[in-house]
Amino acid sequence: MKVRTRFAPSPTGYLHVGGARTALFSWLHAKKNDGTFILRIEDTDRERSSEESVQAILDGMHWLNLDEDEGPFYQTHRFERYKSVIQQLLEEGKAYPCYCSKERLDDLREEQMKAKIKPRYDGCCRHLEHYPLDKPHVVRFKNPQQGSVIFNDLIKGKIEVSNSELDDLIIARTDGTPTYNFTVVIDDFDMKITQVIRGDDHVNNTPRQINIFKALDADVPEYAHVPMILGDDGKRLSKRHGAVGVMQYQKEGYLPEAILNYLVRLGWSHGDQELFTVAEMIEYFNLEDVNRAPSAFNTQKLNWLNQQYMMHSNIEKLVTLAKPFFEAERIPLQQGPALEDVVQLMRDRVSTLQELACYSRYFYENYKTLDEKAAKKHLKVSSETPLQCFYSKAKDLKDWDKEHISELINSVASELEIGMGKIGMPLRVSVTGSGASPAIDETLSLIGKERTLEGVCRGLEYIEARKAKIN
Repeated sequence: MKVRTRFAPSPTGYLHVGGARTALFSWLHAKKNDGTFILRIEDTDRERSSEESVQAILDGMHWLNLDEDEGPFYQTHRFERYKSVIQQLLEEGKAYPCYCSKERLDDLREEQMKAKIKPRYDGCCRHLEHYPLDKPHVVRFKNPQQGSVIFNDLIKGKIEVSNSELDDLIIARTDGTPTYNFTVVIDDFDMKITQVIRGDDHVNNTPRQINIFKALDADVPEYAHVPMILGDDGKRLSKRHGAVGVMQYQKEGYLPEAILNYLVRLGWSHGDQELFTVAEMIEYFNLEDVNRAPSAFNTQKLNWLNQQYMMHSNIEKLVTLAKPFFEAERIPLQQGPALEDVVQLMRDRVSTLQELACYSRYFYENYKTLDEKAAKKHLKVSSETPLQCFYSKAKDLKDWDKEHISELINSVASELEIGMGKIGMPLRVSVTGSGASPAIDETLSLIGKERTLEGVCRGLEYIEARKAKIN
């Protein structure tokens, strides 16, 4: 049978990291087996679903390049199909109307909890002789009362649940709208899904869904329940751990390839390999190699991985991706070197495109605030002579390039018999405003002669003011 997998998010928010990993695993399994990947939007919860959330999911999937082979399908477009199957189950005696009031069910639950019994429906309406359909009611699935549900989870292994642990779940609400556990089965049945890959918070739903499949005499798909993702503190990943929405990572300047690479390694591995192309993911991925234990999200590792992708990306592509971040920071690109040169110089020093823009401002405009800590450390009274010596030589330098700037700095150090740090660091702080930058000769070359000399003057002014305070 041809492999058919699906990703079926509920549009009640953004596409979060856990959902994106589930989508990736489903997508990889389909691609590896020359199968079909389906996107299905489970939007029957009308109160919580929204068009904005649907779009956020579609945007996230598109950004990650997890394009579907079929879909997207929407459950709200399939209500007639659900209604038809519910009627079929009623006629076959595999479902029944339930008239129990909310008050009765609340009282039942309270009594069971007091008696330390697992709360479950007691089957009150299961054997009624008359079912007046004009009275308010829900429809319940008549779950088997004997035997067990046994299935082999492709990740967790054999799972067995006694039918006595399962109650008669509601498959249609009072207003006739179908419920999650029912619609999922009908969709998976109609779409001929062969493997259901989803988070392990759905494990308890699986036995109930299998029983509905059997009631319909339908083939039961294989199941693979992926362990949850934890934060650095061992608790379930949430907003308190930082960004958890996929598109937030786009806004912060991560590359989609890096996010995919990081997600695939959350709970899956192939030897000691850390960096994977998409082709390698498809070749090596196997559901049975997914760990059973939860994975911990590590932002530091994600940043390292993103930096690797930035360092090795095609430079033209990286410039195109970086430019909007520079524009968002209102950096005047027309006032400085070619963006390609700055990106080439800076990309191995930052973790994200957002950092790339923020830390490159000094290439295009003079700093507004001087890093006081760096200034106190490197713009000392003893730095005045090296800076003055550099200025006098630099203003007469005709060829303003990396090689000639390097020779000039070396000549200052040699003439004054000082170490390179005694001239390099005062220069760096004076011109960039901070104590961190790429190699000083490359940095000054891109900043340009005029702004370099202006920066040296600002450094000398700082030292003069410092001397005045001392005196």
